[in-house]
Amino acid sequence: MSNPQIVTLTFFRFTTSQNKWWGFKQMGLAPLELSKVPGLSFSKMMGSGNGNGFSIWPNFGVYGLLAVWEERKMAENFFSTHPLYSAFEQKTVEIWTTYLQTAKVHGTWDSGTPFIENTPYQPDAPVAVLTRATIRTNRLWHFWRFVPGVSKSMWREHQEGLLFSVGIGELPLIQQATFSLWKNSAAMQTYAYQGQFHSQVVRKTRELGWYKEELFARFHPFKMEGKWDGKEMSQLLNLLS
Repeated sequence: MSNPQIVTLTFFRFTTSQNKWWGFKQMGLAPLELSKVPGLSFSKMMGSGNGNGFSIWPNFGVYGLLAVWEERKMAENFFSTHPLYSAFEQKTVEIWTTYLQTAKVHGTWDSGTPFIENTPYQPDAPVAVLTRATIRTNRLWHFWRFVPGVSKSMWREHQEGLLFSVGIGELPLIQQATFSLWKNSAAMQTYAYQGQFHSQVVRKTRELGWYKEELFARFHPFKMEGKWDGKEMSQLLNLLS
């Protein structure tokens, strides 16, 4: 029997200064509350960058919550009843949650492996990609030199297969992650291996040893709920299924 673990990634959008400040404080306050949630084995509150997220300048209006659950029921119970999530609902103007199963993963996060591969990888199915790295402090300048080009290329070179992308992170500049959602693996791989800027970053990563720790994971989304940019996200998944 496969492991019932699921992963959720939730994005929160704040608009007023007061609510943005509340959202910022949750980077420090929410982890304590999350550590007490039944069935939650791993979680990270993360900020985002300006533009489409790939920037050294923070976006104080958008935050993310990555959560790994022992089973789906635990996640649904948190989203429907927990006071912390209710507080987010009251403070935000938009919330979007993607439910995911892990298809492929390699690397570590905080010296461990939070995700368990528990679904077959399907090349023709919608795929979500999460990359996360801790950047060596003596390589920060080299790394961030290339980020603007990569960010622009995601929308310029292969926009057709890219449904959503954002840069998120635990610590500004140093601990960075990217989350992207693609129509299928072919679109994602075309960008990853043939895109000019991305392939250059991969090469530089190997040559210069930018990362102290890194993780790469592919997931298949099976449920979406909420709104983002005024759109019902459940409809997006229905169109792709």
